Amino acid sequence: MQIVFIDTPGIHEAKTALGSYMNKEALAQADGVDIIYYIVDGSKGLQKQDRQIIEKLFRYEVPVFLLLNKIDELSSDQMISRLSYAGANYDFAEIIPISALKKDNLDELLKVSCTYLHDDVRYFPEDVLTTRDRDFQIAEIIREKMILSLDDEVPHLVAVRVEEVQEKTSKVFIEATIICNKDTHKGIIIGKKGAMLKRINELSSSDISRLFDGKKVILSLFVKVEEDWLNSQKQLFSLGYFNGDLDE
Repeated sequence: MQIVFIDTPGIHEAKTALGSYMNKEALAQADGVDIIYYIVDGSKGLQKQDRQIIEKLFRYEVPVFLLLNKIDELSSDQMISRLSYAGANYDFAEIIPISALKKDNLDELLKVSCTYLHDDVRYFPEDVLTTRDRDFQIAEIIREKMILSLDDEVPHLVAVRVEEVQEKTSKVFIEATIICNKDTHKGIIIGKKGAMLKRINELSSSDISRLFDGKKVILSLFVKVEEDWLNSQKQLFSLGYFNGDLDE
C-alpha cells in the first residue's frame, strides 16, 4: 500500500495575513483526503480552542484521528486522563497515543490507518518521497535548525528565501536569506560574534548535503529585516506562500 501524507500548517488564532493564509491552507487540505490526523501536545491535552477547530474538521465527513503526541513526557495517570477526556467529549474515529520523538506506537498508527484506506492506486513512483522542490527543502531545513536552536517566538516570525544554488562536481554552493521582522530578532539569530548563525549554518549544511548525495555544502546565510513582512501580500507572494488574494 502507498500512503500519501499531506502536512498542513497548524491551525491557530490568526493575527497576521500569513496566519490567515495558513489556516485556509490547512482546512482546504481536509477536502478529498481519506483520514485526518489531529495532533495535539500530550503534555497539554485538548484545550478549549481545540473544540472549534475539531468541529470544523468533523464537517468534512472524513474519519478524524486524535493523535496524542509526546506520551514519553506523560505519567500513566496523565495519559489515562487525557484519553478519557477525549473519548468522553469528542467523536473521534480513533484516539491513538504516540511519541513522534521516540517513535512509540507509530507502527500501530499505520496499522490502524490501513484499515481505513481501500484505494490500491499508486499515485507516485516508489522512489518519490516528496513533491516539494529542492529549494523548498533547503529553506525548510534551515528553518528547522532555527526552531531547534532559538527561542520559540523567533522561528515562527522568520522565513527563508533561497537565492542561489550552484552544484559543482564535489561541492554545492548555496546562498540563502533569513527574513525577520525586527532588529532584535536579527540580533538573536546572528548571536554574539555570529555564534548562533554559525551554529544554524553548520547544522543546516549537514542535512542539506543529503539532498545532494553527500556532496560538501558551502552555505552562505544572510539575515535581513523586513518589517511587517507577515502582513505584506507582496512579500508573502515572493516567498511562495500564496497565489491569490488574502483579504477576508
